[in-house]
Amino acid sequence: MKIGLPQDRAERGSYRRRWALTVVAAGVIAVLLAIAAGWFIWLPAYRPALAPGESYGIDVSAYQHQIDWHQVARQHISFAYIKATEGATWTDSMFAANWSGAASVGIPHGAYHFFSLCSTGAAQAQNFLRAHPAAPGGLAPAIDLELAGNCSRRPSPRAVAAQLNSFVRLVEAATRQRVVIYLGSDFAHHYNLTLYSRHQLWIRRFLLRPTGRWTIWQVDGNAHVGGIHGDVDLDIGRA
Repeated sequence: MKIGLPQDRAERGSYRRRWALTVVAAGVIAVLLAIAAGWFIWLPAYRPALAPGESYGIDVSAYQHQIDWHQVARQHISFAYIKATEGATWTDSMFAANWSGAASVGIPHGAYHFFSLCSTGAAQAQNFLRAHPAAPGGLAPAIDLELAGNCSRRPSPRAVAAQLNSFVRLVEAATRQRVVIYLGSDFAHHYNLTLYSRHQLWIRRFLLRPTGRWTIWQVDGNAHVGGIHGDVDLDIGRA
């Protein structure tokens, strides 16, 4: 029987090591879960400190469903951008309701269009202007330039510049306001266009304040604002 003792000791040592590893793994998982829970509690309520001349805003679409704009107005939200159209034919189903809702509580607001690489700039401008009210909301119209969510075509930079210039020219002539450009990093890297330097820029940068030239900073897409069910994009605008 003595011959089996070393094996028993080895088995007991192996068991203790497995138990220690299990305890460590459980501890690591508990810490990660606590961090994740804290993150999802902290992030929706996070608002970066404002520099002089800055204010909080949101951008919304049908994704947010019905919005109680009276509650939104009590959340220190000073402006709103509202999705109007996409491509040459699509109109956001909540655009009219959101436009009138923001107007009813006195929140300065503007409309934005998601630019498609599969339609001409002229056709998209016509679609946007059909939806855009004649009465301005106080903010210039905006164009959303992103590859994510866009069609699969990738025209040449020269072709894209021509269509964008067509859209911008028509919209600015009709609204008598200079178009703001929401510039996704994917679009900027793929299409390095001179158009960007001539317009106010709306930049998305997760939590970290952007450097350089910008008019609107989209902080994150996980904000919680009273009057809106679920997540919404939080923005900071410069006067």
